[in-house]
Amino acid sequence: MKFLFDSDTWQEIYGSIRKNKLRTFITILGVWWGIFLLVALLGAARGMENGFSKLFGNFATNSVFMWTQSTDTPFKGFQKGRRFNLTFNDIEVLKSEFKDEIKLLAPRNQTSNLIIHNFKSGNFQVSGDYPVLDQIQKKKLLYGRFLNKNDISDEAKVTVISEEMYKQLFDKDVNPIGAQIKINSISYKVIGVYQVGNIGIDGDTAYIPFTTFQRVYNRANKIDWMMITANDGIDIKQMEKDILLTLKNLHKVHPEDNRAFGSVNLGEQIGKFTGFLKGIQFLTWFVGIATLIAGVFAIGNILLITVKERTKEIGIRRAIGATPIEIRRQVILESVFLTTIAGMLGIFFGALVLFFVDKFFGQGDDAALVNPTVNIPIILLAFLILIVLGTLIGLIPAFMATIIKPIEALREE
Repeated sequence: MKFLFDSDTWQEIYGSIRKNKLRTFITILGVWWGIFLLVALLGAARGMENGFSKLFGNFATNSVFMWTQSTDTPFKGFQKGRRFNLTFNDIEVLKSEFKDEIKLLAPRNQTSNLIIHNFKSGNFQVSGDYPVLDQIQKKKLLYGRFLNKNDISDEAKVTVISEEMYKQLFDKDVNPIGAQIKINSISYKVIGVYQVGNIGIDGDTAYIPFTTFQRVYNRANKIDWMMITANDGIDIKQMEKDILLTLKNLHKVHPEDNRAFGSVNLGEQIGKFTGFLKGIQFLTWFVGIATLIAGVFAIGNILLITVKERTKEIGIRRAIGATPIEIRRQVILESVFLTTIAGMLGIFFGALVLFFVDKFFGQGDDAALVNPTVNIPIILLAFLILIVLGTLIGLIPAFMATIIKPIEALREE
């Protein structure tokens, strides 16, 4: 290791670089671009992933939404075009038959009504729900709380409204908790105000207890739709197929009727996007490593030219006692030095670009790239790969430098 601290060694490297400034700059540029591209693309891919997570942050992403439509095929005496509703019996059957697959199940009912507070009013969606909804679609509460079990059992006339509804119905800076609003001419006490998320499938909705909704709107045991979340490790696509088949059997719908039930498989859609992100990351690594290899090969070619130009100098050093291993070590060290400098510069500028991307494009609710960063272990791995490649590529010109016989090198013009 003493040769690393030998001033003569570094003076020779410096002299070689100084003699070929343009060539050295172009060489470093090639490697710099490779590591810069790798860091920037990996950071951008992470930013996209973070943005996606932020977008669906309030959802249990392995969820399925289901509702009824109208039949498309006659079956068991029923004509085509028959309409029907989901019921509590369906819920009980699903909980029993899919107890190992289903983690959360939220039956839901919805309508639209005029909502009034004092002299202010607006038409908004009203949804009858159970507290479990807050586990599937987490609400960001600004004031108060969400629905609880007591609200359900007491059939309480309470409601949780959105921030936009609060702004439209209440004066600025007025605390809405405990205030009375009228929904369909019936008074409800406001117990919470929530902020609509980036993916708010309900929009601005007033949530009231499911049991209260059933009684007020005379819905008996009818259910408009339901949200189902699967347990970890469950094939969400297969679970959706199995549940739909069970529901078709319960409601005497033809097994091949694809119009009778509507469904959205959030888990499947997110899986497609996750696959896309993995593809982007693979492509990033492929392009980055390929560019790095190209840059490192450029260093090898430059060093081969340098060795050729320094043939006489190498011959003199051999003649006065320099050993082949010393010559090889000198060339390899120059290769590693150039790749190290280029790698450090590439990492620095890549991080700088990601910083500015986050500062100017990664803020706000609509940001596409959120916190575009690269993990330190990945940076160290890329840097290690770069050093290894620089060492390996330096072996070629190092070997060429030592196969020249001193007497032949001295004759070289």
